[in-house]
Amino acid sequence: MAASIAPHTVGSPSKRVAIVGAGISGLSAAYTLKKAGWEPILFDVRPRAGGVLETTCIDDCLVEGGPDSYLAQKPWATSLIRELGMAGDLIGSNDEKRKTYIVRNGRLVPMPDGLLMMVPTRVMPMIGTRLLSWPAKLRMGLELLRAAPAQPRSEDVSVADFFRDHYDQEAVDYLAEPLLAGVYGGDPERMSATSVLSRFVELEREYGSLSRGVLAEKRKRAANASGNPAAGPLFRTLRKGLGTLAEQLMGAIGARHFHLGERIETLERTGGGFRLRTRTGECEAAQVVLATPAHGAAALLRTLDPPAADLLDQIRYHSSATVALLYKMSQLSRPPIGFGFLVPRRERRTMVAATYVQNKFSDRVPAGSALFRCFVGNASEEEARLRDDGALVEAILADLRWLTGLKAEPEAVRVFRWPRAMAQYEVGHAKRIKEIRERMSALPGVHLAGNAYEGIGIPDCVRTGQLAGEACLR
Repeated sequence: MAASIAPHTVGSPSKRVAIVGAGISGLSAAYTLKKAGWEPILFDVRPRAGGVLETTCIDDCLVEGGPDSYLAQKPWATSLIRELGMAGDLIGSNDEKRKTYIVRNGRLVPMPDGLLMMVPTRVMPMIGTRLLSWPAKLRMGLELLRAAPAQPRSEDVSVADFFRDHYDQEAVDYLAEPLLAGVYGGDPERMSATSVLSRFVELEREYGSLSRGVLAEKRKRAANASGNPAAGPLFRTLRKGLGTLAEQLMGAIGARHFHLGERIETLERTGGGFRLRTRTGECEAAQVVLATPAHGAAALLRTLDPPAADLLDQIRYHSSATVALLYKMSQLSRPPIGFGFLVPRRERRTMVAATYVQNKFSDRVPAGSALFRCFVGNASEEEARLRDDGALVEAILADLRWLTGLKAEPEAVRVFRWPRAMAQYEVGHAKRIKEIRERMSALPGVHLAGNAYEGIGIPDCVRTGQLAGEACLR
């Protein structure tokens, strides 16, 4: 028999949990277990923990390879950060500079003020915007008169169908698609309205009109917040990068609990729990948390529950890449304004979005420098011409020349690739997840965590990890 892969484990085997995947979901599960006196053992095929949370430096600039922040309104990441003693490192986005542009006819057009996601809440900015035509503006105005439906929608529909029904195709093309592409990297014609825009689906059920529903909620929040401090920034992050959250969790869990660069090849049930095998050995555990992408969980569950594996395999993933470009401010004809810009599919060549880091967060870029983070969606994997880093960078530079007139060569470049990392919540996703949960309830001791199920943001991933850890404790 192969030697145990974790020879230094201590404590009761009944409290040993193998966690496959050391991204933020797996780390959150392990931390929850460690706090309770249990013994998590983490495996990850990659040589480092943290998953897409990767922070590095380029010429004194702090660069995020994956997400650069998270939505502040979701509490789970902030609560974890505070619990880890990192509250002093929390910073917010510079919302006084929060202006986003959307490309229309090859030009950067400011996104109108008053939009909540893609729902307008103010009249004059919508009237004055050059982003939409007059027929589209008229249709958006008339949406306010839409009555609540006698019967709520009985079936899930695509995000594109949902917004076409309320507004029109132009709103889908120049608001919904670019705003969601940077988050999900997917196609609104396939995305599930129920799973991606659940709150808007609820507002439709209650008010009929999305605009009227959003305005009503805004009034409720204002009344409830009377006398309270103003809301904080839209985005939050850590002063030294989100990678420090992964580092802090690793320190709290303990290095001896990690087996990085180890691929789990098989998962099988034993009399007392589970056995996980790798190329170099095996590990016995009472329970297992699969904190991998859905396709990774499917591969390990294939022998334990083929129908559950089939359902997990139905969750599609897209790949993405982030290209960081450093310039001297003197190389630019004018300083970049706002947080950055989005490129709708109708206008897109390669780049989906770009962020001006020096404007979005303070102290990440030295004075006199400019750092652009350019996001590329699934094209980097689908198109052979973009699989080479050099070709990908050239395509990004061509986009910047076209959209901003920037002709200078960057002082430094860094490419980060994330193959099959972005879960796609397609039509029918909620029903599929319900079926997966039902299958998993018949597999006691195996728990799922990650961005494939009920939220793809950092706070959502923290929560799925914590819930998986708590399920083990129960």
